Amino acid sequence: MFLALREIKKEKLRSGLIIAMIVLISYLIFILTSLALGLARENTDALDSWGTQTVILSKDANIQMGQSLLSSKQVDDSAMTKEDALVGQATVVAKASGHEKLSAVFLGLRADDFIAKNLTLTSGHKPTSSRELVVDEAFKDAGYKLGDTFKLNSQSRPYTIVGFTKNAKMNIAPVVYGQLSAWAGLKNLRAGWVGSAIVSRKKVATSVKGLAAYTRAKFVSELPGYSAQNMTFELMIGFLMIISLIIIAVFLYILTIQKLPNYAVMRVQGIPSRVLVGGTLSQALLLVGSGLVIGVLLTVITAVAMPAAVPMAFDVPILAAVGAGLLVMAVIGALLPARSVLKVDPMVVIGG
Repeated sequence: MFLALREIKKEKLRSGLIIAMIVLISYLIFILTSLALGLARENTDALDSWGTQTVILSKDANIQMGQSLLSSKQVDDSAMTKEDALVGQATVVAKASGHEKLSAVFLGLRADDFIAKNLTLTSGHKPTSSRELVVDEAFKDAGYKLGDTFKLNSQSRPYTIVGFTKNAKMNIAPVVYGQLSAWAGLKNLRAGWVGSAIVSRKKVATSVKGLAAYTRAKFVSELPGYSAQNMTFELMIGFLMIISLIIIAVFLYILTIQKLPNYAVMRVQGIPSRVLVGGTLSQALLLVGSGLVIGVLLTVITAVAMPAAVPMAFDVPILAAVGAGLLVMAVIGALLPARSVLKVDPMVVIGG
């Protein structure tokens, strides 16, 4: 550690350049990770708030709730319990004078089911009629307030906002909670169709004809664009990790080669190789650690300054794991030039 501190103090410019590179890489990785988490959560916020374990859909719906329709007989045959809730989903566009059009997901609920009972509001009250809605706070960000009205799709009669809820999104669109009768009107369904899905807080199966049960993980993986989006971010973060390894290895290798005469002299003086290698590793950890701390500070500042519309989520355990991964990359990168330290021949270096 002493050798590492002394080297960093002596080579301020080189050390500063390495730290600057680590800051940029770590900052970029933290921001990308936060964006990936934020977008992933905006796909599943509503499902997570319900404590979903199983989703039961019609077999022909291609695991898409919006394409599923359940008949009254299928729901009756499912023998629903207090752990189950009937949900009707429809894609809608909210339109109101003085506001931009806002795409949303309409979810029709039954007042006696657990989803409606456990719905947490930030303001207002729950719907008491088919023309009243509880909406995600994205509507508030778009300029709506309690008591405002808007029309959905091509319907002529307006709906009234009676409540706001937080973190209610599905497929990256804000959720609009209403009654199942309103959902049926939006879908223009004939009598006999009563919902899109049965959501359960338990892991259950179904033997009802025409229905299929899916785990939360399976249902989420089939959300449009969800898997491709996550894989894209994972590849980007993985490549950045590899790039950080290469940068650290190259910088340390150059520094090590330049210091081989010094290492040769220290070997002649009887300083063990493990001390020299330890100094190289300590130097790498100090440089990367300093860059990570600055990168974290920049990420915190960004989180405070970022507008609410940007889907970023900061998960401390995951970001800590990313930071630990960068430190591991630093150790691996430092081990590559350490081999030159172990193989240095004082006679050849000094004599040459």
